[in-house]
Amino acid sequence: MTFSSHPSDTEGVRLARRVAELAGCSRREAELYIEGGWVRVNGEVVEVPQFRVLDQTVELDPAARRQPATAPAPVTLVLHKPPDVIATAAAGQAHAAIDLLRPETRDSSDRSGIRQLQRHLRGLEVVTPLEPAASGLLVFTQDWRVKRKLVEDGALVEHEVMVDVRGTVSPEALQQLNRAPVVDGRAMAPARVSVNRQTGDVTGLRFALKGYWPGQIAHMCSAAGLTILAVKRIRIGRLPLAGLPEGHWRYLMPYERF
Repeated sequence: MTFSSHPSDTEGVRLARRVAELAGCSRREAELYIEGGWVRVNGEVVEVPQFRVLDQTVELDPAARRQPATAPAPVTLVLHKPPDVIATAAAGQAHAAIDLLRPETRDSSDRSGIRQLQRHLRGLEVVTPLEPAASGLLVFTQDWRVKRKLVEDGALVEHEVMVDVRGTVSPEALQQLNRAPVVDGRAMAPARVSVNRQTGDVTGLRFALKGYWPGQIAHMCSAAGLTILAVKRIRIGRLPLAGLPEGHWRYLMPYERF
């Protein structure tokens, strides 16, 4: 459904009013259409009922559905962060992870059925930090329950991290890695570290550690005399990175738990 707007003044009118008039619905129903991402102004989705229109073309998606007049459910998204992307940078800053949450990088494996809306990017927090040089599973959320699980109770959540180091890891170095580290004066729970593979001059280590503090693995490897080549987080609690490609993201499914 397409309408050309003809406002009565030079400041325009609220989009909700224009949609209500032209679609023959109530103002509240128009607001629900707009907040649900079903309305385009000059081809661009606008989700703000207060947006003012002049002579723009207003389109209502033929598949539009009015959502219940309740607060929108908070969302949680998971991203396979590439190396050299900053997990906690604000949108628009150089190499910010949140800027990867675009429609074109949404992975085809996403079976949530959720329509991506602009409001899903508002209030998102990174609750599982990663060093800029590291890659792997990164969690963004609007949900206080997820935040409580991964931040307030984060020391109880196990993270599985694959770490490539240069050279062969001696039994003594491996023993050192399995000791409880002290980072910035904080005593950490001991990690379970094992050799996962040996390829030429590179040793792949598997770290299973409760909680994750950026810099912790670097500190542990430095204490053991090891040089890190790559770090990749492949699991947080019960949630694996699985087949999510680097740079792609998806919504967390309702049945998935950390």
